[in-house]
Formats: sequence, C-alpha cells, structure tokens
Amino acid sequence: MTRPLPRWLIAGLLLIGAFAPDAPALARPASASASPALWQVKDADTTIYLFGTVHVMKPGIDWFRGGIRQAFDRSDELVVEIVEPDDPQAMGQTMATKALSRDGTRLSDRLEPTAREKYLAAMAANGLPAETFEMFDPWMAGMILSVAPLERLGYRNNLGAEKTLTAAAKAAGKPVDALETVEQQIDFFANLPIPQQVAFLNATVDGLPDLEGEFASLLDSWRTGQPEKLAAEMNESLKATPELAKVLLLQRNANWARWIKARMDKPGTVFIAVGAGHLAGDGSVQAQLDAIGLRAKRVSK
Repeated sequence: MTRPLPRWLIAGLLLIGAFAPDAPALARPASASASPALWQVKDADTTIYLFGTVHVMKPGIDWFRGGIRQAFDRSDELVVEIVEPDDPQAMGQTMATKALSRDGTRLSDRLEPTAREKYLAAMAANGLPAETFEMFDPWMAGMILSVAPLERLGYRNNLGAEKTLTAAAKAAGKPVDALETVEQQIDFFANLPIPQQVAFLNATVDGLPDLEGEFASLLDSWRTGQPEKLAAEMNESLKATPELAKVLLLQRNANWARWIKARMDKPGTVFIAVGAGHLAGDGSVQAQLDAIGLRAKRVSK
C-alpha cells in the first residue's frame, strides 16, 4: 500500500511553486470557469480578504474575475506568503546552500535499501540526476520530486495565482508585502530532523503514482469553491504526518492569524493570498482566527 504525498502539502505547495522554474507558455485552451472561495475579516475601518491559491496551474482556468477581482480591486495592498526576488537564481542558491548535508552523509545512504531503490527509480523517471543530490539533505530531493511530475503533466508556475495577483498589483501600483521571507520558508524544511525529512522524501516517492489524480482532485475542489471537500481530502494526511503538519501548516496558520489580528488595528483593505491548504481543514487560518476572537466570513461561492 503506497503512502500518498500529504494532500495539505499538495494543496499549499509551500515552496514548490516558488522554486519551480517558469516553463514556456503553452497554447491557451478554451477557458474553464472557476469560482474559488474567498473570505473576509472586517471591522468598522478595516477589511481583510483571505484567498486560497494554487501555486501551479494549467492554462485556461479563468479564476481572476467576479467577486475575486472586485475584492482585489478594492484592496489597498496585496499580501502573499513570500515576495520572490527579482533574480530567480538567488532563490535556488539559497535553497541549495541550506540543503547541503551538514554531516557529509550521502542522501542515498540515509535510505533503507527498498526506499533507496524506489527513490533512485523515481529520480531517473523524472530526468533528475540522483548523483547531484547526494550532497543534499532529503527534503531537497523530496521538494524537487514534488515539482517535476507536475511540470511534465502541463502545470505551469507562471500561471499560478500568486504570479497573476502580483503582476496585477504592480500594474495597479499596489504595494506587495509578505507574511514570511524566502529564508524562513526554506528553514521550515531545512530545520526538520533528518528522520522527518526521510519520511517526507519516502512519502513523496511513494505518492508519485497518485500525484496526478490527487492534485487534479484538489485543484477541482479549489476551482469550484469547495473548501470543505478539500479539507476532507486533507484530514487523513494531517493525522498521518502530525509532526510535519505542525511545522509546515498549523504553526504558520497561527502566526498568520496573529498577523491579521494586529493588522486589524490599522485602517484599510488588504488582500491576503496564501496556499489553499492553509484555508481548509482543522487548524486552518480561519479556525485560528476564531480562537483569538476574529470571524472570517465566506463572501464568495
């Protein structure tokens, strides 16, 4: 029985979207309508919109319209998870530096024989040079293996929601701020104990055969504005990987809720866009807000 790649990681795609290289534009198919979920936190002089994003997408998904576009246009600023540096190579260099094995152990030597065999086969199947990754910690290979199949399946980083929103904000002269830095996001993975990194890599490899169907299902839940369905798909994985979920999802959601609470003291309208996995399921940003006395109301369906 294979272990699926954690659905909350697929939904949020944490660093994956940020570090996936832009691919050449494809011929645009007929547009498919989309109505992703949108929430609002509001008081007398402050409005904060919460929008769950998908960091990679196929051409033809028409989501930036209707209530989503209207909320964005009404907003004074855009806030995303991270602001990508102008030089994409700088991100890759930071990632590679932090991923270097601290004790000199080769990556494949950290894996049990069966897991090593499956890992090497997965790298070869995705055109990735396993020898190049021997100097890195396991999380690096797990992250890259999570990206490569999606690109081959036609998903594109340059079509991700953050790219669209950031470009629109810059065109409109809106400031773009971030909840975290690139270094912070990398450290969420780099600081995981090695056994958890190995578990993440093994789960990624084991889940690759199901990746296309699982990601397509989550994307459909996002596209059709069904966070409850997305949450139901995530719950099993949350229970199966509690340590990873705590570091990569739950703690960050709590931090962002506190950021929102503090931001409510300043008048204005803010459009926050974070990975869709953060706005669904137990421990979501909305649940964390509720715990500190703020209510996020659904404003689009």
